[in-house]
Amino acid sequence: MLAHPMVFPVISLLAGILILIFPPILNYIVAVYLIIIGILGIISLAG
Repeated sequence: MLAHPMVFPVISLLAGILILIFPPILNYIVAVYLIIIGILGIISLAG
């Protein structure tokens, strides 16, 4: 596996806290998350 198993829960927790503090930032957090997941998926398939 490419990333440590603890990475995704920590990212999710930080994103949740940011959404609670700054609700308008939700669109950006979701977009960045999806881009990162897509890149990691492509890299894992290519490797």
